[in-house]
Amino acid sequence: MTMIPKPPDRSALEQEQFLKILSREEALARFETALFPRAVPNETRKLGDALDAALAEDIRAPIDVPPFDRSNVDGFAVRSSDLAAAGEGAPVRLALNAETIHCGTAPALQVAAGTATPIATGGPLPRGADAVVMVEHTQPAGSDAIDVRRATSPGQFVSYAGSDIARGEALLRAGTIIGSREIGMLAACGIAEVKVARKPRVAVISTGDELVQPGEALAPAAIYDTNGAIVTAAINENGGEAIFLGAIPDDEAKLEAAMRSALAASDMLVLSGGTSKGAGDLSHRIIGRLGQPGIIAHGVALKPGKPLCLAVCDNKPVVILPGFPTSAMFTFHDMIVPVLRRMAGLPPRSDAKVNATVPVRIASELGRTEFVMVSLVEGRSGLIAYPSGKGSGAITSFARADGFLRIDALADQMPAGTEAEVTLFTPHVRVPDLVIVGSHCTGLDLVTARLAHAGLTVRSIAVGSLGGLAAAKRGECDLAPIHLFDDKSETYNTPYLVEGLELVPGWRRMQGIVFRKDDKRFEGLGAREAVAAALADPACIMVNRNQGAGTRILIDRLLGGARPEGYWNQPRSHNAVAAAVAQHRADWGMTIAPVAHAADLGFIPFAEEHYDFALVRARKQRPAVQAFLDALGSDEARTALEQAGFRPA
Repeated sequence: MTMIPKPPDRSALEQEQFLKILSREEALARFETALFPRAVPNETRKLGDALDAALAEDIRAPIDVPPFDRSNVDGFAVRSSDLAAAGEGAPVRLALNAETIHCGTAPALQVAAGTATPIATGGPLPRGADAVVMVEHTQPAGSDAIDVRRATSPGQFVSYAGSDIARGEALLRAGTIIGSREIGMLAACGIAEVKVARKPRVAVISTGDELVQPGEALAPAAIYDTNGAIVTAAINENGGEAIFLGAIPDDEAKLEAAMRSALAASDMLVLSGGTSKGAGDLSHRIIGRLGQPGIIAHGVALKPGKPLCLAVCDNKPVVILPGFPTSAMFTFHDMIVPVLRRMAGLPPRSDAKVNATVPVRIASELGRTEFVMVSLVEGRSGLIAYPSGKGSGAITSFARADGFLRIDALADQMPAGTEAEVTLFTPHVRVPDLVIVGSHCTGLDLVTARLAHAGLTVRSIAVGSLGGLAAAKRGECDLAPIHLFDDKSETYNTPYLVEGLELVPGWRRMQGIVFRKDDKRFEGLGAREAVAAALADPACIMVNRNQGAGTRILIDRLLGGARPEGYWNQPRSHNAVAAAVAQHRADWGMTIAPVAHAADLGFIPFAEEHYDFALVRARKQRPAVQAFLDALGSDEARTALEQAGFRPA
């Protein structure tokens, strides 16, 4: 009898579901209720060490500033009543008293009627005087008198005691961040020490077998630990004192030991990764053993960030951020920063907001509030918000976005043309000097480098050739890089231009079939023969390009209606195609020669395509556009393009 092998026990690999999905608002409310109210720990610091700290209590002025009536100019302290009749034709002579008042000199003599006392700027006003005459408005009359030709009113050029800061006045409020101006105010009042909020110590742990710290060698299937560095920096930016403890592998015993140790030595613990429902996600399972009440919310109905886990263990907050960088940073700023700032004694962060029009439809998931990172550009009728659209695993989605917009949980999309409110990541809108929307090419950076070095900001948004043309027609960009072949005219790009656009020749780049050099199936073949060989082998997997890309049009022409395995794998860049083939996730695809050579892959030339620019004529005279055109034609850029494998037009 043949024994049938027993299937492996996969119980350990079963996925866990989230405990209960909460709305963003309910999750945050539960978290804050479990943590507050609580006293903000404070400490006393000397004034010189208090920079950037938050005041822990209101401060009232202990003295008047200035502490005495003082002169605002160099001149003479006088009685104003003596000069009531003074004028150009009727000078009044005043006898000088036998003292001069400098800064720091206490007056000894009274200013009697008909007399004046020389006084410096900042000097204390002597008894009897009620005004100061500028030295420029007097004439010496011998060595012991002056003539004054202007009438003087009481209080002229005098700052009275407490006129700047009055004793008992509220000088600074609790929560104020101490900067150089605040230090100046405190010093003026003679305050040498202040009570400030002690920054909460926040332990940071990254989790995952795949994580490698920056600076170390990257093993196969490993990635660099992005979250550890960015979460640490974000905590320090928002009033905490981050303590990064490195990355812990997916070992439950080691991770629990690290979490216990970190929590004992800190006020708060933040982890990233291990909070989803996969078999290797351990962090949330450990929390229940760390203290009461434990998990407050695990699974929040927002996107990105659904796996967020919020917990309180023996009065200390424990947060597990999603592993993907964009998800981690968005949930950190949206859900954790309010709590962290409150623990640090800081006021809530005020976010700047602007309205912008969404140029394309944005699909959303019903039931989850979605936050979409956007890049802002200047359109004909105001700001345009382009969705970043790189996914929650892309660090650049967060780093390069200007802000985000919100799609309600009850909506499955945001239609094109919607005017939406955008919450900015910075206090002000950073509209770039030059906007390029269209096809992606590594050669573009070689041209725009000169602009960046000249201090111009350039924003390049990759949406494909057709998407770029649409943006150019709507006046949302300066230039649209395109590489579109027209079958009827058998020419590139020009047939696709419309009124208001003109073609700027860019460069030529060789498109072709990319494959691993040791793959004998493609050896010695031309492009059409290589595709035929791939189609004849069911085990041969392709990697495609996204719809709207010029490369996609070339691939479809070669395939002639065939849809082989991998056809629906549609990355948005040439580099992604090369990576898929190099890493054995696909066997062939189409990319440009410079990218294939950089990845050390085999390359079969197919067609030299024209990578040109559709220029919006109405924006042609803008300085940044002219700078781009100058850079494109420069010897420096042409040489760089040739060295990279392109052929300048």
